[in-house]
Amino acid sequence: MTKGLIIVESPTKAKTIQKYVGKEYKVMASVGHIKDLPKNRLGVDVQDGFKPHYEILKGKGRFLKEIKKAAQEATDIYLASDPDREGEAIAWHIAEEVNGPGKRIHRALFNDLSKETVLKSLENPTHLDPRKVEAQMARRILDRIVGYEISPMLWEKVKRGLSAGRVQSVAVRLVCERQREIDSFVPEEYWTITAKLQAQEPPPFEAKLFKAHGQKAKIPNEQEAKKIIEEIRGLSFRVSSIETKPLKRKPPAPFTTSKLQQEAYRRLKFSAKKTMILAQQLYEGVELGPEGPVGLITYMRTDSVRVAPHALEAVRKYILGSFGEDYLPSKPNVFKSAKGAQEAHEAIRPTSVERTPEEVKEYLTKDQYALYKLIWERFVASQMKPAVYDRTTVEVEAGPYLFRATGAVLVFPGFTAIYGAIVDGEGAEQEALFPPLKGGEDLSLLDLLPQQHFTQPPPPFTEATLVKELEERGIGRPSTYATILSNIQERGYVKVERGAFRPTELGFLVTDLLVKSFPAILDVGFTAEMEEKLDRIEEGELDRLKVLEEFYRSFREDFERAQREMQDLKREGLPTEMECEVCGSPLVVKMGKRGPFLSCSSYPSCTFSKPYMEESQRLKEEPQEGRYCPKCGSPMVVKEGRFGPFLACSAYPSCRTTEPLKEAKGEEPQELPPPSCPQCNSPMVMRNGRFGRFFACSRYPKCKGKAPVDLGIPCPVEGCSGKIVERRSKKGRIFFSCSNYPGCQFLLWQRPIAKACPSCGASFLVRKSSRGKNQLVCIKEGCGYEEDSPS
Repeated sequence: MTKGLIIVESPTKAKTIQKYVGKEYKVMASVGHIKDLPKNRLGVDVQDGFKPHYEILKGKGRFLKEIKKAAQEATDIYLASDPDREGEAIAWHIAEEVNGPGKRIHRALFNDLSKETVLKSLENPTHLDPRKVEAQMARRILDRIVGYEISPMLWEKVKRGLSAGRVQSVAVRLVCERQREIDSFVPEEYWTITAKLQAQEPPPFEAKLFKAHGQKAKIPNEQEAKKIIEEIRGLSFRVSSIETKPLKRKPPAPFTTSKLQQEAYRRLKFSAKKTMILAQQLYEGVELGPEGPVGLITYMRTDSVRVAPHALEAVRKYILGSFGEDYLPSKPNVFKSAKGAQEAHEAIRPTSVERTPEEVKEYLTKDQYALYKLIWERFVASQMKPAVYDRTTVEVEAGPYLFRATGAVLVFPGFTAIYGAIVDGEGAEQEALFPPLKGGEDLSLLDLLPQQHFTQPPPPFTEATLVKELEERGIGRPSTYATILSNIQERGYVKVERGAFRPTELGFLVTDLLVKSFPAILDVGFTAEMEEKLDRIEEGELDRLKVLEEFYRSFREDFERAQREMQDLKREGLPTEMECEVCGSPLVVKMGKRGPFLSCSSYPSCTFSKPYMEESQRLKEEPQEGRYCPKCGSPMVVKEGRFGPFLACSAYPSCRTTEPLKEAKGEEPQELPPPSCPQCNSPMVMRNGRFGRFFACSRYPKCKGKAPVDLGIPCPVEGCSGKIVERRSKKGRIFFSCSNYPGCQFLLWQRPIAKACPSCGASFLVRKSSRGKNQLVCIKEGCGYEEDSPS
């Protein structure tokens, strides 16, 4: 007989562990769950204490037969599935199948798949946790009741093949509500005024109008901006106050599951699903040449930021050796986990900090390397000293007007030396250099720069921000986020447009029906409360049966009412405020094979129908951020035409300018709105000349004022106050240079994009195309950052 049988979920995991334990143990894989509720019926006896009827999953009989045979030859059986609820349920089901006289069943928990952890866990096994199994069983039964009962109702009244889910449907509701906020948003115009000032010594600096007559400056339109500028031009400027104080930016905590998904999306553009697949591979083990399979990271489903003492000791030793004493705190940094976090787990970290990304790069795929590097750098950064900035705030008086300029200079990089200046999507301190200044010093006004803005609606959810929203609202758990995001796309309830989630019309329709019929199930607070109850079942504070009975009592009332009252879209359709173009009867929304369409309510006497334009297009013309009319300077909006979406001037019909939408694709605005004429302050319009595009005064030829196309990006040359502008060479080639040319010789042939480098914090990236591949790259010496670009 072998000393013991170890049963895990994954063949890759089994291979890694077998290398560590040798011939004394046999390691086998169940390949996930072996039992689940049946597919063709509810599988839960509601009248008999919600008793689940589990069945062997199709295709798992072969694996189970082999496991049972091996179990007969072993006295000690170690169930080593993942250390979470799902893993506990898998272990429990396997124990039911292999238990018998003379068998000793153990539970082995591997937080990571390093040799040290595996051997230590086998020497000190624990027992199966019935409370975890109860919590998993309760979650599975809740999900089955909601999905099995509501989905057929949707098939009957809306469209066959639809599904509803206890958590999935709430996620779709969040996306729909955010889209409606966007659609109903009315942009408001406002203006800012920036003063370009010169002290006795260079460089010049800019300050924004902050207060007027003791009140916060509010400039609603161009007329008011011009009026203020006229008043200010005759005033003298002086420094009223200067304050410089140190600012510390603390390092981020090591990754939890949700933070890893968010940051992998922001930095690497990985979906939550892709991130979890790659993390699973890194956890289960990767072949490292002669070393064989090695688990590179700790368990990747966790909401804890706890780090084991031996790992803290190792990372501090690494920081001291690689960065020096200046970067090492006197004692380890301690982070607080979110309320309800499972502290038995660690944060996601490398199993060995000495195994640097560069050392293992040759054995990893490009994506595995990118994710491992992110996890490794985050962990090392978490135990370094804070970054320290000197933040300076300068206030400048001009009569009753107060201008303010702020900026920060990095004094000590701290953790940013390895992790960069952006943490969890937050921007780093904006660096700005000021000339030597003193209180009461007089300043020279070089220019006053008015700029038009419009208030922006809340942004649509991306994968990163939706995961963050779900986590903050207590919906779902670390192990479920990727599945939720995948399901709502696969079911056709949401679609992804330029990286953002947009609800489909099907998503809107189904959500509205469910919110009306099942207000509790679709309530965000109720769903979060249910997640908390599942946690309390696991902690032994609540009884599973009591929670299920309480839920089912309320659910059944809603279900029976919905059967009677839910709108039947198949037969009746959903009423709208639109009228039939043929007979004048109200139009209704019905579902067809190709999705929703509008049909006359008088059918079959009137057979009029037409496509149902999606709500986001039907309700509002969406402003296209950063795109302005080349003729009049008004914002451009997206409109829908017979040949698809296009850009049109928002001043229509007085201005009829249009552009193809494809020209607007890109990561950020490509240019600022037209400036006011530097000579007479009149509006400027875009013109084309022999040296490319430029802004010309709208009063030409009475006024011949002109200005280059400003991309809104400061010149990167130290001490230069210029901006990057677009120009054209004598041979007709577009290039980009400093507005202070020829005083400043900075020049680029690639188009700069106003997007900060996530790696080094440089203020812009440049677009690069090679062999049909579009990329955004950083040109700062020694950085080398690059990312794929959609255009």
